[in-house]
Amino acid sequence: MSFFKVNENCNGCLACVQNCPAGALNHFDQEDKRKILHNMSLCARCGHCWRVCPQDAIEFKELLTGRFDLVTTLDLVHCKVCGEPVFTTSLGDSVSKNTPKSVEPLCPDHKGSEPVAVWKKLASKRASQ
Repeated sequence: MSFFKVNENCNGCLACVQNCPAGALNHFDQEDKRKILHNMSLCARCGHCWRVCPQDAIEFKELLTGRFDLVTTLDLVHCKVCGEPVFTTSLGDSVSKNTPKSVEPLCPDHKGSEPVAVWKKLASKRASQ
């Protein structure tokens, strides 16, 4: 998703492209279409494109919002005790491939209690023998 928004007032005059001091705007004509391009990594967010546009076609407020765009979604592994998210499944798979042990899905609060639980289980087994 682009932060650079152009509304239906754009008539393709290229004032924005020709006056962008950062070179963040470009265009190309292909068959019977004019395409205007914006490169966010070059954009200085100076607002010059907005100021020079004779059609009020550039919605500069979109450049200033600083919102986050979703770039990926990953599955979570939850703590087996409390259900708190601990790590992603892909991180767990990566770590498990590179270590001799599998990664226990335990949050920091329960990670320390796991050895105690194992010890209690072993102690109760010995007591019943």
